[in-house]
Amino acid sequence: MLSNSSPILNLHGETRDTAGYILETFIRDNVKLRIEYIGIIHGRSSNILKDFIHDLLKKNKNVDSYKVDIFNPGITVVKLKIT
Repeated sequence: MLSNSSPILNLHGETRDTAGYILETFIRDNVKLRIEYIGIIHGRSSNILKDFIHDLLKKNKNVDSYKVDIFNPGITVVKLKIT
């Protein structure tokens, strides 16, 4: 569940290679900070970036779950594994 203080990464308009690198770093940093929920803005015009991001999230060992926001399909809400 995102709150007003949840970190949000805007990848809208980025290339897949750049987005992948930035996303991995963002996830790693937020796990270190013990932040449970983050948001990823990927846009909603085409599903190319969204599908790529979801594929990366599926493979990332620090991601517990993720889903597209029901109020804004251009954002994915990610729950991180905090130990």
